[in-house]
Amino acid sequence: MPEDTRFAGDLLRHTRKARGWGQMRLIREMRAAAAQRGDTLPTDASVKRRIASWENGHSAPDEFYGPLLCKAYGVSAAELGLNHLSGHDGALLDAGYPASPETAITAVTQLWRADLNGYEPLLTSQPSEHAWHQASVTWLVAPDPSPLAADNGTGVRVGLADVAAVKTTTDLFAQLDDRFGGDHARHSVIQYLTREVAPLLNGQYKEAVGRALFSTAAEATLLAGWMSYDACHHGLSQRYLVQALRLAQDGDDRRLAGSVLSAMSHQATFLGRYAEAATLARAALMGISGVATPTLRAQFHAMEARALARTGDTRACERALAEATKALESRNSGDEPEWITYFDEAELAAEAAHCFRDVNRARKAVEHAENAMSGSHVRSDFFATMVLADAHLRAGDPEEACRVALDALDLGEQLKSARCISYLAEFRQRLATVGTTAATRDFYEQAAEHRLWVATGTAPAP
Repeated sequence: MPEDTRFAGDLLRHTRKARGWGQMRLIREMRAAAAQRGDTLPTDASVKRRIASWENGHSAPDEFYGPLLCKAYGVSAAELGLNHLSGHDGALLDAGYPASPETAITAVTQLWRADLNGYEPLLTSQPSEHAWHQASVTWLVAPDPSPLAADNGTGVRVGLADVAAVKTTTDLFAQLDDRFGGDHARHSVIQYLTREVAPLLNGQYKEAVGRALFSTAAEATLLAGWMSYDACHHGLSQRYLVQALRLAQDGDDRRLAGSVLSAMSHQATFLGRYAEAATLARAALMGISGVATPTLRAQFHAMEARALARTGDTRACERALAEATKALESRNSGDEPEWITYFDEAELAAEAAHCFRDVNRARKAVEHAENAMSGSHVRSDFFATMVLADAHLRAGDPEEACRVALDALDLGEQLKSARCISYLAEFRQRLATVGTTAATRDFYEQAAEHRLWVATGTAPAP
């Protein structure tokens, strides 16, 4: 039995049961869909045998029955695993900025479902430079949000208590992401968004509730974007970030939208798109100028500095870091959005350490990295520790570099993060240029016991 047919069968059975439908209910829906296009179906018994065959993975719906299933369930062929019918599924793979709140809801819910169902072309898709540019410019020049009231008598009735529940759940998932990495609970986040948040977006709500709902859904989708980025599903991550930006716009949450652009900048730097990364960070600063807080300005300046460091523009990088430091010194935590309060002196020191490492000022990188350990953010501390190890290596102290890298491996033992592996892979490549010493032999022997280090054998450096 082909693996893709078995996979599609599992998705078809899951989709039907998730709706609480029996096979006869599905047959009725398919008959209705067929009637709409002027077709008829054979007997119930015949269709029932076909459904059983599809769901057991013995066969796949053809060009006649496949579209009927999609119509009955209200999903795309890709979301049902019927890739032979969907081709490249342009709608799902489109990274464009949605034109309206309604199209945003459709786009993001389809994206969640396709991700949940493991649609491979989406998981392996690549980011688009055009999508970063289009999203940032469209958001910057967008008019005030249009009315959001959705009280059309269909769907669940949504109140502020529902929005608060989504916010609390998102915060819990964010804690798991921080402690265990993006690959730990990413699937659970997407499942929650698909099954719990999508019905709310398609429900009934008044204007104020709708704004709060879209803003909270944007924050949750931003988290999905970060987790997908951490898992190195970069095209998927970009699509989530684009959708989060649109949801934040409709939620009239300009600060959060700026934070989404900052996340895009972070990812673009990681992917080597340094000019785009600097532009995205500047767009974030420009777009929130009227509602900016010191911590947000500091974070966005730091993202600009990270990009500039990679281009080798040391002077511009240091100017951006100086602006970040100045902004952070004036912050008042009581005036900041809750989701940005994590960005403190330790976080800024970590960003500065990355910058000075990248402009080959190793001693400055060591100085900042030593001040970057928060003790409360596991993955961030791992990154800072690896930057410290790399900085020692560049400063000509491989023995200390190996000692610090072992600390990072101990710290990251519970992390499921492709980004962490990429940091280690980059360090491994640099360490190989040192040659064999007593310190490196001992390091390789101890590192071989760590899961993340073993994974670097097949992971490319960024």
